[in-house]
Amino acid sequence: MFLEVSQLSVAYAGASQAAVREVSFGLHAGDIGVLIGPSGCGKTTLLRAVAGLEPVAGGSIKLATRLVSSASVNVAPQARQVGMVFQDYALFPHLNIGRNVDFGIRHLPPKARAQRVEEVLQLVGLAGFEARFAHELSGGQQQRVALARALAPKPRLLLLDEPFSNLDVDLRERLAHEVRTILKTANTTALFVTHDQLEAFAIGDIIGVMHEGQLHQWDDAYTLYHRPASRFVAEFIGHGVFTPATLREVNQQVVVHTALGDLTDVAECPLPSAFVDGACDVLLRADDIVHDDDAPVKAEIMRKAFRGSEFLYTLRLASGDTVMALVPSHHDHKVGEWIGIRVQVEHVVTFPRNKDLTATA
Repeated sequence: MFLEVSQLSVAYAGASQAAVREVSFGLHAGDIGVLIGPSGCGKTTLLRAVAGLEPVAGGSIKLATRLVSSASVNVAPQARQVGMVFQDYALFPHLNIGRNVDFGIRHLPPKARAQRVEEVLQLVGLAGFEARFAHELSGGQQQRVALARALAPKPRLLLLDEPFSNLDVDLRERLAHEVRTILKTANTTALFVTHDQLEAFAIGDIIGVMHEGQLHQWDDAYTLYHRPASRFVAEFIGHGVFTPATLREVNQQVVVHTALGDLTDVAECPLPSAFVDGACDVLLRADDIVHDDDAPVKAEIMRKAFRGSEFLYTLRLASGDTVMALVPSHHDHKVGEWIGIRVQVEHVVTFPRNKDLTATA
């Protein structure tokens, strides 16, 4: 591992509990990690601790096997060879783009400095912009300048703190894809903080979901979505709901009884004995629910959100249970209509009925 965070805790004086509590994860060289979670979950504090801007109360941080943070060790930020990109860009308005980019490499000879500026501006798609000023650029271009400036000193690790939060939604996702390409081309190891799932999925090789100072899961996007390790991850990632279910073993196969019918032939389903009387909650994603007019189960459309190629329907069953469904947008039904639906799942994710935050499968 290039970055190793082990049992890390960060506490602020006077706070009732630590802002970051016993967090552990690793990041391979050349990979892009993303920390995601709601405001106040501790992700920026964790990023600042990796940068050396926050002392740690417990645990450790290692960069390329070198201990840089612990309760007794705090290597200065400038000695860690870590670059940072902030959400406000922090460009100097009185300096042109070339001078902004070379700010961290002014120890180099002029020729080498100019060559490096040219290289990184080419890398971020802003070749020839050296003489321009920040106010002449769009928000996306300013963010690329900030990225070029951070990459210019060839940092061992690049940290990005919600760098796209000031941009509009469409630009954020597009720029996330572009930044991923830039970082991969530069073979830069990076740790990225965001609260936006689309950004996280677009840029990250591996994603960590944080809540109340704790890291609930550190995994790739597919696993987070299909195999959430906690109820919080299941709720935070994607669209879905929990529906009551009962597990029964029939002919040596587990059958999942739900208000939508029985689920069979499901992979990796826990045995009924995992829960008291087999009673549990099953996570049903919006893409697990298929609109089918011929289906015997009907549901009332409570809400609908247009998403271009599809609608996201919130549906209520006759039992009162709620599910969500992604439906092609040419199936334009009105709120209050009843439509046929069926479940189409290959595996189920189950949780204790008592709302425990730990998943059992």
